[in-house]
Amino acid sequence: MSELPRQIEALLFISPEPLPVARLSELTGEDAEPVRRALVELAERHGPGAALEIAEVAGGFALRVRADLGEVCDRLRARPPEDRLSPAALETLAVVAYMEPISRPEIGRMRGVSADATVAGLLERGLLEEAGRPGEGGAMRYRTTRAFQERFGLRGPEDLPQLDRFELTGPEADAVRRRLAEAGHMGDADG
Repeated sequence: MSELPRQIEALLFISPEPLPVARLSELTGEDAEPVRRALVELAERHGPGAALEIAEVAGGFALRVRADLGEVCDRLRARPPEDRLSPAALETLAVVAYMEPISRPEIGRMRGVSADATVAGLLERGLLEEAGRPGEGGAMRYRTTRAFQERFGLRGPEDLPQLDRFELTGPEADAVRRRLAEAGHMGDADG
């Protein structure tokens, strides 16, 4: 293996967060194209049979353990129960991911229960962040973070599954369908 892929592999190994190509170029002193080629070489080296993979997540690249080995790795790490997400937290994250930016009252209306405690917990874990207020006196809006993208293995919002076959019912179904279509998560707002 040539020197550049070795350097990049070392940087990805020690970095606590995904590194974009621009940052890898800066750190190695190489142009973006050789860095991209080195990333392809590393991805091939860490093929499907390897324990580690080069993953494009959260706007950058990371060297990480393949998902199918998570259970055995969790035994070593003894992941604390508070690191696991409750069904309410997962549901809230899904609502925010597809509808962001969105306020707590809007989340609560969509879920049918108050979202205050769940949103507060997700903020504390760094999976959600404040996205500002729509106007004077409007409710604070929230969006997902890079940590959310990392945790769920997403390169960005475009990696969220499409909701074309998702059945929406209830009094706000048409408004939700329109917002999802505007955000690019459903094919047709009238569907």
